[in-house]
Amino acid sequence: MNRILVLITLSDSGIETIKSNPELPKKEMEFVNKWKQDHILESFFISVTKKDAVLIFQNVDETRTKELVEVLPYFPYMAKIEYHNLNKQF
Repeated sequence: MNRILVLITLSDSGIETIKSNPELPKKEMEFVNKWKQDHILESFFISVTKKDAVLIFQNVDETRTKELVEVLPYFPYMAKIEYHNLNKQF
């Protein structure tokens, strides 16, 4: 089964903006929860520092995954985004 692992790092200034706007995290989680319900987001992890996130997508290709990530409210505050195509073994 193919998966797409997305590694995201927020910029330091982005974290400050997010912290100062409580609506941004709520809007971000609306997308995450919708993708989970739609069975396109298999897993979602946030680092203890809240600067990094790991998302594992399923049932979508890399092009679609990039489109999804680019509509996130946090997208303008992302300093680094990596996409890795994986084959799930178990």
